[in-house]
Amino acid sequence: MKTKIFLFSLVCVAFSGFAQKKLYTYPLGVQAYTFRNHFPKGVEQTLDIIQKMGFTELEGGPQKGQTAEEFKKMCNDRGISIPSTGCSFEELQKNPQAVADKAKALGAKYVMCAWIPHKGNDFTLEDTKKAVEVFNAGGKVLADNGLIFCYHDHGYEFRPHEKGTYMDYIIQNTDAKYVSFEMDVLWTMHGGGAATPQELLKRYGNRWKLMHVKDLRKGVIGDKSGHEPAENDVVLGTGQADWKKIFKLSKKAGIQHYFIEDESNKELENVPKSIEYLKSL
Repeated sequence: MKTKIFLFSLVCVAFSGFAQKKLYTYPLGVQAYTFRNHFPKGVEQTLDIIQKMGFTELEGGPQKGQTAEEFKKMCNDRGISIPSTGCSFEELQKNPQAVADKAKALGAKYVMCAWIPHKGNDFTLEDTKKAVEVFNAGGKVLADNGLIFCYHDHGYEFRPHEKGTYMDYIIQNTDAKYVSFEMDVLWTMHGGGAATPQELLKRYGNRWKLMHVKDLRKGVIGDKSGHEPAENDVVLGTGQADWKKIFKLSKKAGIQHYFIEDESNKELENVPKSIEYLKSL
């Protein structure tokens, strides 16, 4: 009887451990744009806020008047690493080596670009093809420097094209050796239902390397514009995203770095709530 009780207890403990397995087990990361209203008032003070919130990873780069080395030291002094930084489309097109040099000075492994230039709200096949050309060429230079280039989707790429979208065209026509992707969950959902984050994670697997963890207010229907009022960026878990499914699929895809990005005007209130939500998963 004692043996049976002991075995039953082991089963219960094992089941309990399985039941409590966490979906989100990665370092807490944040996109610097979240604190866009704070950095101009003081870089060190802003990094102190980021540190106190518990973040250990930052996606960003030096602020106005700083060198990459100065910014990196400020982050390192607070236990914050910079696995990913950003560049503009124009920077990648004109001088990808300079982009690589800055990223390496920050200690970053990834470089992301979050916008493809286009006129007004008119994103075209011509814009798409130009992006493919620039991403392949710039991505190769970054790869030659030991870096990984990622394009960050922004909603307007989900306009229909043939049997898919312009986003499908970009992914399918860029060289996987040189071009990877960062999924912004809010902007993916803002693509007007062309594809859910879950569908894209299934479809393109390990082409996704990074993720912006961001939620879209319930009831909002995206219009593929790449623009959205700040109040529609809401606390994680209160919007439309199915985070449990998203994190299961992103883990399978191999994504290692997740950055909370809060574009609301209530970041000091919302971000701690979003952190608690992630910890509860």
